Amino acid sequence: MGLWSRLLGIGLVLSVAPVVTAEEQWVLAKDEEGIQVYLKAVPGSSYKAYRGVATIQADLAKVRALQEDVADACGWVHECRSQKLLKHEGAQAWTYTQFNTPWPVTPRDSIVKVTTHESGDGSLRRDLEGVPTYQDKNDDFVRVSKVDGFWLLESKAAGNVQVTYQVHTEPGGSVPSWLANKFVVEAPFNTLKALRERAEAE
Repeated sequence: MGLWSRLLGIGLVLSVAPVVTAEEQWVLAKDEEGIQVYLKAVPGSSYKAYRGVATIQADLAKVRALQEDVADACGWVHECRSQKLLKHEGAQAWTYTQFNTPWPVTPRDSIVKVTTHESGDGSLRRDLEGVPTYQDKNDDFVRVSKVDGFWLLESKAAGNVQVTYQVHTEPGGSVPSWLANKFVVEAPFNTLKALRERAEAE
């Protein structure tokens, strides 16, 4: 390989490396009540991805059971209006959720395929994938066009569970920037806080 080719290759690597690093960087946006919320810019999207992390003083089976009661889970999911299970097949489930939004923003709904993976170390991961065309749209709602994320439950010492909730969404339609910025912090924080309260109270 000639000198010019080697220099060109090095230049390409150096030009790409900072971009990759930036894409992988999570920034702490909130750290209160034992819950951390991190945000990350997503290339090509106007909306940031969020990651919430919290420790719950309960066993993993209890937290898992709360998640699997789909209709009741609406009580602790941020701004959830209603939620139901559409289909369950093996390790996969399809859920339909309606969300509240402040006036005058049209309420959103979403359909998500949830795939559960159980690891040998006892941890549980639920991958979340939006499937907006799974059923016909409701004219009273704007369908969330993309959901990409996961739940991760990991057993820790003294019977605690570390819960990680990470999602990136494209909400569809028009959403004011103030609402989008508020949602990406409040959604993981309020969801994890309510889930923790429910799990530790039972």
